[in-house]
Amino acid sequence: MADLLIKNVNLVLPEEVREGGLAVENGKISSLLLSGESVDAEEIIDGRGCYLFPGAIDTHAHLNDPGYTWREDYEHGTAAAAVGGYTTVMDMPLQNDPAMTTAALFDKKENTVSPNAYVDYCFWGGLVPDNFNNLKELRKKGCMAFKSFLGPVSSDYAPLSYGQAYEAMKIIHSLNGRAGFHCEDMSMIQWLEKRMKEQGRLDWQAFLDSRPVSAEMIATLAVIEIARSTGCKAHICHVSSPDVAQKIKEAQKQGIDVTAETCAHYLCFTEDDLTEKGPLYKCAPPLRSKEEREQLWDYVADGTFSGIASDHSPCTWEEKHVSLMGRRIDNVFDVWGGISGIQSCFQAVFSEGCMKRGLAPAVLTRVMSENPAKAFGLWGKKGALLPGFDADMVMIDSKQEWEIKAESLYYKNKISAFEGMTGTGLPVATWVRGALMAAGGAVVGKKGYGALIVH
Repeated sequence: MADLLIKNVNLVLPEEVREGGLAVENGKISSLLLSGESVDAEEIIDGRGCYLFPGAIDTHAHLNDPGYTWREDYEHGTAAAAVGGYTTVMDMPLQNDPAMTTAALFDKKENTVSPNAYVDYCFWGGLVPDNFNNLKELRKKGCMAFKSFLGPVSSDYAPLSYGQAYEAMKIIHSLNGRAGFHCEDMSMIQWLEKRMKEQGRLDWQAFLDSRPVSAEMIATLAVIEIARSTGCKAHICHVSSPDVAQKIKEAQKQGIDVTAETCAHYLCFTEDDLTEKGPLYKCAPPLRSKEEREQLWDYVADGTFSGIASDHSPCTWEEKHVSLMGRRIDNVFDVWGGISGIQSCFQAVFSEGCMKRGLAPAVLTRVMSENPAKAFGLWGKKGALLPGFDADMVMIDSKQEWEIKAESLYYKNKISAFEGMTGTGLPVATWVRGALMAAGGAVVGKKGYGALIVH
């Protein structure tokens, strides 16, 4: 007898949507059923009229735990992920205090966060100029990939030069790892920001002008060429520009193992939101034009991306409006840069993509589940509604209209650029390894059920 049967539901498979059912035993998907087929089960759920997706994988989230927990922590961040439909979160290493750059700090982080996770999680390892000798041990511990910056950073860790990136990628290649980069060219941004301040340009357009697409392009092309030379697998984080996505697509066609993600905010918002509404929409790379936003959807549809990430980068209201790290905010360059979105991304992308633009639901299965699972070594366990895979699932009611309100957010700081957004198609239930973790917009599962996944 199965533990759970979900019947009369639209199963969102990688190539099609098929009406039928799904059975779960011992936390795993045991069988897929055709329409009308059934099995005996302890619990039966009628999913009529809904879509059942494999749980989404968030390839890029900053949960800030340990260290910066006044911004976010695992209890709040993973609760929000569960409500939103992300069943696996890949947590970034550098917005921790201290940044997770050694095997000992890996253990410290795991001991700190494991009692508080509602969804499964895995760790990126930190990649900074002085920890190349620690990469092997971090990989042994189970880090799925290694993350670094090529542009300016907002804390006390340092970005890599292109020479350092080359050396690091040779090491990571020997470990069969993947190197991920925040791709914005350091020298260009530093110079342009300096010029903006000298000219007294301290408004939001000045911020946009200080981080042009060319800065993102230069850094991305450098990573592609280093990946070509070293053979190292690479990942381009939070792609904001369709022109950059095109270069990644071309590299993929050439056989270079370079994956990439975009983010829900680049698919939903534009630079006009930043210039008109201000701090909550500041992120890096910045939001782009309406035309670029629309073109970016083409690269979602064609499979260029391995992830639509949240890049959940929370902060307090004060850090967006008053002071940051003890320094008064006097202009746009001082404002905390990051968007909180881990709870809202799936519904926003489903509404904007499938409901408004006619994107096939199967495309979201590929880009939010299958592709990231394959890119980061989770395939076979995560990423699809297939027998033997973990029963990570999210049910979407495609007819349910919604408006995102602050009081509905599980974040420690209930602020988000997504607040006020409206749409159609809402996650109404989320399962992690067969356990119901969220239903009706509320967390119903057990804190600490989420487990660390290692490669």
